[in-house]
Amino acid sequence: MGFSTNLQGKSAHEALLGRQEAELRLMETMRRCLTLRAKCDREYAAALTSVSTQGLRGALEQQDLLAGSLVAQAWRSAMEEIENLGRLIRQNADQLEEEAVKQLSKLQMDKRKARKEYRDGHAKIASMFAQLSEDVARKKGEYYKSLEAYKVARMRFEDHYVKSGRAGRKLDEVCDKYQKACRKLHLIHNEYVLLLSEVREFEHEYRTVLLPGLLDCQQTVLEAGVEKWQSILLDAFRISNFSSMKFQEINGKMENGIETVQPTAEYNAFLDKYKTEPVSPVSFIFDQELLEDISGKLQPDVVAVDNLTIDWLRNKVVELEAGLHEQQFMLKEKETLLAQVKTSSSPLGHICSSEVGSMQSQYSEERTNEKQSSVLEGSSSPSSATLLSLQREVNDLKCCERKLKHLVEVIKKPLADLGCEEAPPGCDLSMSLNNLTSEILDNTSEPQTPNLKGSQLFKDKIRAQRFVTLLRKPFHRKSSLTQSCLSTPMLEKRVIMRRGTCDGGRVVQDMGGGTRDISGLEDSASIEDNHKSGLADEEWFHGCLPREEVVRLLTQDGDFLVRETIRNDERQTVLSVNWCGPKHFIVQTTPEGHFRFEGPTFPDVKELINYQFQSGLAVTARSGAILRRAIPRERWELNNDDVILDVKIGRGNFGDVYKAHLKPNNIDVAVKTCRLTLPEEQRRKFLQEGRILKQYDHPNIVKFIGICVQKQPIMIVMELVPGGSLLTYLRNHAAFIPLKQLLHMCRDVAAGMRYLESKNCIHRDLAARNCLVGHENIVKISDFGMSREEEEYIVSDGMKQIPIKWTAPEALNFGKYTSLCDVWSYGVLAWEVFACGGIPYSGLNNTKAREKIDSGYRLPAPEGTPPELYQLMLRCWEYEPEKRPHFDEIYAIVDKLCLTL
Repeated sequence: MGFSTNLQGKSAHEALLGRQEAELRLMETMRRCLTLRAKCDREYAAALTSVSTQGLRGALEQQDLLAGSLVAQAWRSAMEEIENLGRLIRQNADQLEEEAVKQLSKLQMDKRKARKEYRDGHAKIASMFAQLSEDVARKKGEYYKSLEAYKVARMRFEDHYVKSGRAGRKLDEVCDKYQKACRKLHLIHNEYVLLLSEVREFEHEYRTVLLPGLLDCQQTVLEAGVEKWQSILLDAFRISNFSSMKFQEINGKMENGIETVQPTAEYNAFLDKYKTEPVSPVSFIFDQELLEDISGKLQPDVVAVDNLTIDWLRNKVVELEAGLHEQQFMLKEKETLLAQVKTSSSPLGHICSSEVGSMQSQYSEERTNEKQSSVLEGSSSPSSATLLSLQREVNDLKCCERKLKHLVEVIKKPLADLGCEEAPPGCDLSMSLNNLTSEILDNTSEPQTPNLKGSQLFKDKIRAQRFVTLLRKPFHRKSSLTQSCLSTPMLEKRVIMRRGTCDGGRVVQDMGGGTRDISGLEDSASIEDNHKSGLADEEWFHGCLPREEVVRLLTQDGDFLVRETIRNDERQTVLSVNWCGPKHFIVQTTPEGHFRFEGPTFPDVKELINYQFQSGLAVTARSGAILRRAIPRERWELNNDDVILDVKIGRGNFGDVYKAHLKPNNIDVAVKTCRLTLPEEQRRKFLQEGRILKQYDHPNIVKFIGICVQKQPIMIVMELVPGGSLLTYLRNHAAFIPLKQLLHMCRDVAAGMRYLESKNCIHRDLAARNCLVGHENIVKISDFGMSREEEEYIVSDGMKQIPIKWTAPEALNFGKYTSLCDVWSYGVLAWEVFACGGIPYSGLNNTKAREKIDSGYRLPAPEGTPPELYQLMLRCWEYEPEKRPHFDEIYAIVDKLCLTL
């Protein structure tokens, strides 16, 4: 048993302090009793001396008459021994008071000091934890205030722009306040993320190192005190042990009683009585409500790396690394001193003077005085308490070192991920301006006049563009890192071809340095340029394929492809190469409109890539990356121009769903689109469904045809299932669906899920709304946006968008998903089928439904449900996952019902 694992609770801490106080009171009682015993022994010795004197005087008075008497001689010898006995008792009493009582008093003082050090140490780390918790709450409050200020500033800016419609001093002031509020919000966001990282690290160290170390130290000190206590008591009773048989028997019993004391078992009963669980981890979670009104650039628990914060982050890294080096230096000194103290066989006084000086500077004056007094007393080796104290200080420094390292990693990782690419904008001003300006630029319903420059439409366009340029300017500052990797002319060249505008279809503006393009508000121009230059015809050009997909395709050193990305509203061409890991290089643009990396320039990107591939030269000297094998587009990467969107038939989490026509195959298809405004993380999740579907081929799984990433928007192309949603079909045809057809629907879903289970695919969102009805009423499983290709999946991003009433209890309670969770969902889907699209747990909200399920409630059988099928539903809803059937068994049961009914 140990203090560090069993006494971390608050009640145990208070009980431990109470135990030490009780031991001090017991020690005080012992000291008074031993002092009284010494006094009594002296009085008894004086009485024996008096008896001896009287006995000898009486023997002398009768000496003449009793000469030669054996009785008188025996009496005289007895009186002399009584006098010797009194003298011996007096000497023992003096020794008892001089040694045992004084040592007990000193032990009492040491115990008080140990109790105070433990109480102060516990209060110190508890106070640090409380302070960090308060800092988190305070910083969260500051976050809310800054968020409110940001919203007010943004509202004022948008109101002023809509009302005034032109630039001016007042607009500049409003814009400046908006930028300051935005910058302050991002800085507080970073401080909040770093503070959460710090308090998580300290909370972990508090539970695993600081508190256990303090308790281990206290346990060792207390057990050493008990051992000393035992030694004092043994000495006390041995000193007062008389030589008669009666005293030997009494003292023997006392010694036997004292001998039973075992310091290591002294606190066993105490531990059994006050045993508590170790301190439970405290979860510090980023409050995602803070980001509900933000446009997606700030992410929970992720440091924001953008043009508003990159300088602050770099300064913060320098500051943290300086503190880390200081902590490491102090830790090295402490560990050296600890090692010397451990291995030293000489007294502490023999440590060199410089080490003593270092110890005096690091420890308190009281602790130094203790060590000096220990030296004067001539102790032959350092005490265990001194070693443990040094070990505790080493642990404290290691905790601080790990915390600083963690904070440095939290900041350095996103900076390293940024690499040589320009920091993204931190303000969502450009998005709102794009929306406002696009409304003006796209308003082509107004008839064109011959004198376009004099029309109100043209003036509105130019004013909007000037306004965008004016307000974007402060957000395009570059750090030294991005300046070395991106050329300024590339940012200057923003050419968008538009119809119905002046100057050959190109909107231009004189910015004082000559005429330049300002129509960079749409995404189509650079794509058109790529098509005109032949880049889109190259097999190694993958369009807007996200970085995550690119990394998956590049498997060997020298593999490469070309793609496009958007940075600061600028579409950029990127060369991705696998060379000791994936590397991404932005194609640089020269003032003359040519393209390059670090070598010669070329008039188009295609020639540049061919030169790098054929020459075998490194893309950049620093990376050493060489192009060896072009990675062609996969067969499922379709051309956006081959997909003709016809009719909008629905809306998903990531964008709209269309009925479309695929030209090469001349077939009708269903197309899911991804909104342009979604952040990169959401675009990756959108493509996840395509990655999963493309490897499955089953009549009851919606068929994947391909994905379009050559242009925006990104699209997933799937077979068109004409019957629509199973849920809608059930509700619309409730009165006409026979029992056998309902069973066939359940069998279709079971067949599809049996196939997915064999592929280790967890759907996680199986429900009637996510199934489609095809030709001949065949049901197909769709919507794999939440799916995972794993035997077991632990969710770590909260419970947002989780279908509570369809999800198994272990997934809701512990975030643990397996195929048996889909079995639970299948039971709810089967209930929906026989309830003809009914709502499960109708009248109950999600919380109440969870409570009833945990208490044992299960959905009743819908009217007309075969008893065998309802029993299968109940088996699917077993609370323990291992008791549920697998889809092989489910399919066999439903298929048998289809044949027998």
